[in-house]
Amino acid sequence: MNPPADTPMLEVDGLEAWYGEAKILFGLSLTVAPGEAVALVGRNGAGKSTTMKAVMGLVRRRARRLALHGQDIAALPTYAIARLGIGYVPEDRRIFTDLTVTENLDLGRRAVRPGGGSLMGPDWPREALFELFPNLAALRDRLGGQMSGGEQQMLAVARALVGRPALLLLDEPSEGIAPIIVEQMINALGALKASGLSLLISEQNTALCSAVCNRAYVIEQGELRWQGAMSDLDSAVEPMRIFG
Repeated sequence: MNPPADTPMLEVDGLEAWYGEAKILFGLSLTVAPGEAVALVGRNGAGKSTTMKAVMGLVRRRARRLALHGQDIAALPTYAIARLGIGYVPEDRRIFTDLTVTENLDLGRRAVRPGGGSLMGPDWPREALFELFPNLAALRDRLGGQMSGGEQQMLAVARALVGRPALLLLDEPSEGIAPIIVEQMINALGALKASGLSLLISEQNTALCSAVCNRAYVIEQGELRWQGAMSDLDSAVEPMRIFG
């Protein structure tokens, strides 16, 4: 039975997370609707990356509810969460540096869920990915370790897309990359949103978020400080000095 039409693509309620004995998240709640782009913003150490890892089951966590399009994922291992339809691009990218661009993409395609499923996102053939990220087309035979940080970031996103996710988690996609690459990333993320893909973007770069996202959540010291329309973020964070 299919979930109701208004079911969130991602529902997080009361999320807590730990690194060892250190508690990092304190009851975080957020949602991402189908086809929506949502920003998770805050300074370094606020808990943004931990939130992404907690959704993927990469750190110890518990929640009142953690669901992908109505399906509870709180007890699932990371590989099962990914196979259900979540793509994850971590801050450190984790591309294979000793493989070429093409080989990295082909390796990602091998992980596509057998038989598909209701949460299969759009298919991204290699040439479609090269159209989305033109820089990669010119670098298709280059080793990952010989690419710039921005080029590696594009490859990491492209590799996640070949798994046909319905929801893409992006952790600091603009971190440490040149402004011209950030602009290209903004264009690509806008195209992904237009394709119907749901996005949760962890960022400090509010310009990128403003260009792509519908709504934002502000996190500070592992707690939610503000949520609302992306257009209201600047006026909201200034008095709170979230980035000060």
